[in-house]
Amino acid sequence: MSRRAPSRPPSAAADTPRHADADSRAPHPAIGEVAWLRVVSVNDSGAFLDWGRPKDLLLPFGEQVGRPEAGRHVLVKINVDERSRPVASMRLNRFIADTGDDLAPGDAVTLVVADRTPLGVKAVVEHRVWGLLYQDDLPRALRRGERLDGYVRRVREDGRLDLSLAPLGGARRDQARERVLAALAEGDGFLALTDKSPAAVVKARLGVSKSAFKEAIGGLYRQRRIRLEADGIHRVDDDGTSADASR
Repeated sequence: MSRRAPSRPPSAAADTPRHADADSRAPHPAIGEVAWLRVVSVNDSGAFLDWGRPKDLLLPFGEQVGRPEAGRHVLVKINVDERSRPVASMRLNRFIADTGDDLAPGDAVTLVVADRTPLGVKAVVEHRVWGLLYQDDLPRALRRGERLDGYVRRVREDGRLDLSLAPLGGARRDQARERVLAALAEGDGFLALTDKSPAAVVKARLGVSKSAFKEAIGGLYRQRRIRLEADGIHRVDDDGTSADASR
């Protein structure tokens, strides 16, 4: 049963997502985890996945969604069968809970990116609970199967999780403030953003959400470290003059 069928011709590798090589450098997944794995071969027993061990991981036909092909990647949960043998499943909803009542806002968690939704991106939290990353809070496009560090942003009344890639509260504000100051340093004391700038523009420039950006510049303004003008943000030096006085 563990004998592999011959792999498909090398041309099948052209269908492999371009980020697969980067993912192969990640730690080998363990039983109980969700992972993005490459299909090595397919035979009458099912598909066999490379999970970084001498013996490939079986993905039985009954645990497949569609028919994975050699060279492709699949998102699976790694379990054990009735004989305690490692086995994979693409039917994540059978193993991933909808609610995480034992988690709290601010908790640092491991995320595995799953599917896109109209609101953002679904992710598996701690390999056991579904959560949602909202599109407006994402600093960049995320790849299916990508493993990230994140935070529980909110536990809704129904127990479902809203997630964030940035720390909450003061830590989030501090991160945004440091990025504003770094951008001002790079721009000789000027940053062409205002509190009216679109969220997508703020995200592309600084990698933070619009709300975190507004909190950060509000704090810097109250500390008299910046001036807020119609054209953007101007850094104020210790002597009270603008660093970009030549503008």
